[in-house]
Parts: sequence; C-alpha cells; structure tokens
Amino acid sequence: MFGAGLNGNNLHCVVSQHIFSHSLLYSLALSLSLSLALSLSLSLSNSLSLSNRRLEEVVFECGCDIRWIQLWQQRGEAGLHTQLLFCNNGASKIPLQAMNISLCDLPDISVTHYNLTVIEGDRVTVTCNGSGSPLPEVDWTVNDLHSINTHQSNVYWPNVHSINLTLVNVSRDDNFYMLTCIAENKVGMANASIQLTVHFPPTILKLDEPERRHETCIEFTVRGNPQPTLRWFHRDKEIPPSDYIRTEMDTYQDYLEGCLNFKDPTHHNNGNYTLEASNFLGVTTKTVYGHFLNAPFSDDYGDYGTPTPTITVTHRPEEDTFGVSIAVGLAGFACVLLVVLFVLINKYGRRSKFGMKGKKHPVFF
Repeated sequence: MFGAGLNGNNLHCVVSQHIFSHSLLYSLALSLSLSLALSLSLSLSNSLSLSNRRLEEVVFECGCDIRWIQLWQQRGEAGLHTQLLFCNNGASKIPLQAMNISLCDLPDISVTHYNLTVIEGDRVTVTCNGSGSPLPEVDWTVNDLHSINTHQSNVYWPNVHSINLTLVNVSRDDNFYMLTCIAENKVGMANASIQLTVHFPPTILKLDEPERRHETCIEFTVRGNPQPTLRWFHRDKEIPPSDYIRTEMDTYQDYLEGCLNFKDPTHHNNGNYTLEASNFLGVTTKTVYGHFLNAPFSDDYGDYGTPTPTITVTHRPEEDTFGVSIAVGLAGFACVLLVVLFVLINKYGRRSKFGMKGKKHPVFF
C-alpha cells in the first residue's frame, strides 16, 4: 500500500511492508525531494535488501519506527555504516546516529531451560519471557513438532510478555528437536532456543538375512536413546568379537546402523542369530536365521561317498524292565524248588514200599 499527502511544504510518504522490490524502493527514494520523509517498518526490512543502496538523499522521520535502521548503521549491516543518514526531528535535520528515542529498543528474551531431557510419554512445560518497549510479541515456533502442545500467553504490564509451552505425551520423534522462542517488536527481534532430548527404550527396526558383500553381512538398524548396548547370540551363546565375526556400525542421532560381519563363514555358522539391544529403559531382541553353506553329506553327497547312517538307540520303558525282572525271579525260584524236591526224593525214596528189610546197598550219585 502506498499513500501520499501534503503536510505544509513537506510530502509525507508511508510505505507498507512486502510491496516494493529493491529497485523500486531505490527509484522511489531518488525521485522524491530532499524533504521526503519515509516511515519504514522493521517488517519491510525483512523483505527488502538495502545492500548496495544509497539512502543518503533520504531524510527519515525521527522516531521509533526507524530505530532499527539506526541499529543497523551502528552494526555496519547492509553497508549503512558507509552512508551519512539523516532524520527530521520536527525542528531540524539531524544525523540519524544522533537520534535519541526513549522506550524504544530491542526486546530481551529468556527461557526457563537451555537443555531439557525427558522420557517418552512425559508431560513438561517450558516458559519464555520477552520484555522491552514497545512490548514485544512472543511465541514458540513448533513447526514439525510431533508432540501434542498447547500455548498459554500472559502479559505483565508495562513491558513483559510471557508464554508457556506445554508438551503432552512427548514423542521419541521429537528427540533433538530445537524449541525456539521469538520475541519481536518494531525495533527488532530476539530469540532463544531449548535443545529437547527424549529418552526411550530401544527398538530393532531391521534385521536382515546374511548377504554376501566384501564380507558376509547381517545388516541391522536399531533405534534408542540413550544409545543401546548390542549383544549377539548364536545357539544360545553370546558371540565374542573376533577376527572372523565382528560388529561394525555407524551412529546417526538416535539410530545405530551396521553389520554383523563374517569372514569366510562355513556350514558351522548356520543357525539362528539373535540381536539384543538394551538401555536403562528396556531390552528388546530379534532373531534371524543365517544360512551360509550346506553341510557336507547333507543332501547332495557328491564325491564324498555315502554318509554313515544315523544310529538310533531305543530305550525300553520302565514297565518292560520291571516285568522282565519278575519273570527272572520266578524262574529262579522254580529252579530252587526243583532242586529241593530232587534232594528229598533221593533221601526218602531208598526204603521199600512194603517195609521189607534186606541188605543195604550203597547209593551212588
């Protein structure tokens, strides 16, 4: 928007933000008379570059609206420190650096934390205070924040604006998120940030079957914070690091990506491989079957000959053993009984049935 009007002998021009291009602003400044007064806002400075522009023929209206130009000139931004700029204070034209405006300065900002560590699912509140004259607008920037968040604004007159940011059910996806608070008035902007760290138990996102590369690799991806400790198991035994089997991995933020590498694996390395990831919040495991080589004589005998048949041993049930023991005992008892009967018959069978006495004859066995 552009408006113009006569005020005595001076032409007063108001330039609204986001309208003019760099060249148009420059042409406008040169085409107006030396008594031209421009009221420029800080928002306009964000969309217009003053680099390589000569504003020495422009006489500004002294006031808080051009305080930001004075600060830029003091800091040497946009090449303004090389230019002699003036403003009209209502009585005379004075150098811009001589302008003295009260209650018109950059806002101050403070936050309750600079580093914030929480556990996934927590609820937490942080506060940002912006102060200054004019009273600044204050807010948190939460673009792409996954956690549920609410804002509560409080103004403490005359010059403090406070805003609370509450995060509900904090998400692991917000780990390493930078919470930024901005305080802004017509003089300028200030900001402060909080590094958000979210702790959460580990999860195994990927565990692939072995793949032949330079070495044979079981690729994995694990996520967790703090960084999980990894352990590998094969046949229920932990795999110690060696020259033949070792873990190689890289860390990116809260991700661990890498390989369990095998150097020249054989059929002895076949079997289930279990990855365990743990931190102080929990433990998780995942298993993958690794097949490297067929065992000799397993399916295709080739030149190895016929494999030795498997010997199967069958164990008798306990009931059969007990029955055999009883049978053996009865047989033994029968033998003993027969021997006793034989002895008795030989002993008492020498006498005649009718009691006849005769010469005794020896009995030989």
